[in-house]
Amino acid sequence: MDMHDEIEGLAILIRDLRKHKNLTLGELAERIGRSVGFLSQVERGLSRPTVADLTAISETLGVPTTYFYSLSKPRALPWVTRPGERRTLYYAGGITDVLASPSMSAGFSMLESHLAPGASSGEGHLDDSSEQGGFVLEGELSIWLGEDPQAVTLGPNDSFQLPPHSQFRYANLTDQPTRVLWVFK
Repeated sequence: MDMHDEIEGLAILIRDLRKHKNLTLGELAERIGRSVGFLSQVERGLSRPTVADLTAISETLGVPTTYFYSLSKPRALPWVTRPGERRTLYYAGGITDVLASPSMSAGFSMLESHLAPGASSGEGHLDDSSEQGGFVLEGELSIWLGEDPQAVTLGPNDSFQLPPHSQFRYANLTDQPTRVLWVFK
């Protein structure tokens, strides 16, 4: 991958993630303290952000800066991704998400989540504006919905669907790894 491809790949990552988070170019520029013109150039691959810019962008968009370093390889078909072309996001708590979708700016996105034994989304409840669902590929996934202290445990081939703004958290309470295919709308 040459430098131009790297800059273009970074531009696509920033633009797709900004759109996925439903932020306008102006809103993101304001939050990171830069001009719309500068951010537009970054998203078109015409300018490179500084470390400080990229850190501010990652904080605002809710991803670690390392997300932008794991650029996917160029794809022959823009609507297909193969395992070696996917971007990976590592979270605290033992969860790794692999973006299975070719883009995050489409009508829905797919993630393959890997939960290490004992992995958890955290103590707090998630409140995602996206409608989402999942299909357990391997292992067990425990989900707490709302204030219910009882978890629902799902196993291989079980699925779930949650409406937008569902208050929930999830974990792998077993000593075996868990894999889940998540779909976000």
